[in-house]
Amino acid sequence: MTSLILLPCSACLLKLVCCNGPCVAGDKQHRLSLAKIVYTDVQSAAHQKDFLSQGSIVKKQYYAIGLFVAAMWLVFLVDWILPITLQSLGLYPRSLSGILGIPLMPFLHANFDHLLGNTIPLIVLLFLLISSREDSWWVVGCIIVVSGTLLWVFGRSALHVGASGLTFGLCSFLITVGVRERRVIPVSIAILVGLIYGGTMLSGVIPRWQSDISWDGHLCGLIAGGLAGFWFSRPKLTRLEKRS
Repeated sequence: MTSLILLPCSACLLKLVCCNGPCVAGDKQHRLSLAKIVYTDVQSAAHQKDFLSQGSIVKKQYYAIGLFVAAMWLVFLVDWILPITLQSLGLYPRSLSGILGIPLMPFLHANFDHLLGNTIPLIVLLFLLISSREDSWWVVGCIIVVSGTLLWVFGRSALHVGASGLTFGLCSFLITVGVRERRVIPVSIAILVGLIYGGTMLSGVIPRWQSDISWDGHLCGLIAGGLAGFWFSRPKLTRLEKRS
């Protein structure tokens, strides 16, 4: 008589015990069938573990949005409460001290309305970016550095502060990636961004030489986001060639 014992454990291993005589062909088939089931269970467990791991990474990236926005508000509160002017750390084109403003500019704002006006679209765009890409914060860093560098070289001689350059960069990045990759999620995001912020993007880069609005910062952000979109994305034809 043959008895099959399935021992539950963390690795989902199957133990086959043959008693009272040799195993027949039917028993062999039965064992193979059970082994296949166990192998499938192990695979499912591995996929589930990988899925949970990816979910944990995405959660941390969502938390990072809160930290990024909180840092903007914290800097504004410190600047408002303490007798110091942090805005002076902004980006001033073609000056050595203005180089420090390249990474700091997104965290500095002129007033409460300026900060609030940048906070909401930035949260929306960062959420869309993180929901569609794993390398999202590399994209953010690239846009900040490239747009800031372009503004430092070509911008008007004025003190530039605010996260609107990053916002414009995220808009153009998401649209560029959607057009190049032609996948459902990036294309849907590109259309959504175009509908919501298309008018603002067009009006925000029109030159106004005596304006207090940093239209040149917006334009540099738009260019930087487009360049980052080309760098971080792969066109549909390239992906098809790699698959074949």
